[in-house]
Amino acid sequence: MQEIHAYVRQSAAAAKQAFYALAGATTAQKNAALLRLAELIDQHQADILAANAEDMQQAAAKGLEAALLERLALTEKTIAGMCEGLRQVAALPDPVGEMDEFRIRPNGLQIGKMRVPLGVIGIIYESRPNVTVDAAALCLKSGNACVLRGGSEAFHGNMAIARLITRALDENGLPTDAVRLIENTNRESVGAMLQSPDLIDVIIPRGGKTLVERISKEARVPVIKHLDGICHVYIDQAADAQKAVDIAFNAKTSRYGTCNTMETLLIHEQRAAEILPPLAEKYAEKGVQLRGCARTQAILNNIEPATEADWDTEYLAPILAIKIVDNLAEAIAHINTHGSHHTDSIVTESYTDAQIFLRSVDSASVMVNASTRFADGFEFGLGAEIGISTDKIHVRGPVGLHGLTSQKWVVLGNGQIRI
Repeated sequence: MQEIHAYVRQSAAAAKQAFYALAGATTAQKNAALLRLAELIDQHQADILAANAEDMQQAAAKGLEAALLERLALTEKTIAGMCEGLRQVAALPDPVGEMDEFRIRPNGLQIGKMRVPLGVIGIIYESRPNVTVDAAALCLKSGNACVLRGGSEAFHGNMAIARLITRALDENGLPTDAVRLIENTNRESVGAMLQSPDLIDVIIPRGGKTLVERISKEARVPVIKHLDGICHVYIDQAADAQKAVDIAFNAKTSRYGTCNTMETLLIHEQRAAEILPPLAEKYAEKGVQLRGCARTQAILNNIEPATEADWDTEYLAPILAIKIVDNLAEAIAHINTHGSHHTDSIVTESYTDAQIFLRSVDSASVMVNASTRFADGFEFGLGAEIGISTDKIHVRGPVGLHGLTSQKWVVLGNGQIRI
C-alpha cells in the first residue's frame, strides 16, 4: 500500500512540474501535438483495437454487465471519433491568456481578468478508453497537466493510447509528464489520488454511481462530477406529434448505457391517447420494457405498473418509465423532484411553454424540441468533454476547455502607489 501511495504521489509530482513547464508552451505547440496524436492513433488503430479486444475478452470472462461492455468496446468508428475530437479541440480557440472585464480606475490602473489553467487534474474513470484521449486533449489545450487512472477493465487499451500520447508530446517539445497514466489497477491508487490536495488541484470522476459516490465521500481534493443521469422528455400539450415520437424514441433507444439517455417520459394528458400508442409500437420493436402510471396503463395494455422507485431510477437499460401529467407545471415539478439535474427536454410548439420550461427546470442542460442525447461535449461543439457536471460551482454541464480554466485578476500600472 505504501509503495502504491508513493508511486501515485511521484506521478502527481511529475505532473505538477510538467504543468509549470506548460506555462511556456505556445498554442501552436499544443495544437501540433494534438494533430500529431490524431495521426498516430489513426496509424496505430490496429494495435489499439487488438489491445481493446484483449480487454473485452477479459471483461466478458469476469461477467462485466452489458452496459459497461458497451462503453468498453472500441471500433473503427469510435477511433475515428477520437481522431476527429482531437482535430476539433486543436481548431478551438485557446482559452489560456484570454483577458476580459478590463476597466480603468481613476488612478489610471487597468484592472481585469486573465483566464488560466486549473493545474493538475486527476481523472478517475471506468470502461471508456476514449476518455484517455479526451482527457489528454482537453487538459493539454487548456494548459493543464493530468494524472489518469483508468479502470482495470480497459487497462491494455489505455496503455496503448498512453504510449502514443507520450510520443506526440515528445515530438513537439512538450513535457511528457503532462499526461501521466497510473500504470496499475490497484484500488489503493484511487485513494492516493484523492488524498493528495498538495499535488492534484481537482478530481473528475467518469464512471458508475458507486465510483462517484466513493470519490465524493473520500476526496480531500475538489471534485467536478455528476452522480446520476435521470433525464426526462416532456411532451407538451402544444407538441408536434411527429417531433414528439421521433425525439422520445431517439432519446431512449439511441444508446441505453449513457448518462444523457431518457429514463422517464412525461406527457400531457390531452396528448397521451394520440401519441403513446404509436410510440409504444416503436419501443416494442426495440424490446424496450415500459412501466407506466395508472393513466398510462389505461391507454397501453399489458405494461408494468410504475412504482415510486421508478421515477428515481437510472436504468441504463431498455426500460422506460412513463407518466401522464395534467399540465406543464406538474411536469416541471416532477423533473425538479425526481430528476438528477442532468438533462431534460420539452417538445412543444408554444414559445411561452418553452420559455417557462427553460427558466424553471433546474438542470445543467435544458432543451426544446431536441433529444437529450445531444447533451455531450462533442455535440455542443466543445470538441470533446472531460465529463458532465451537475454541480453549480465551478462549472455546469459538459466540461470543455473553459470548464478546465479559472480566472485571476490582472493589474496593469505605470508606477502607481497607494496613498
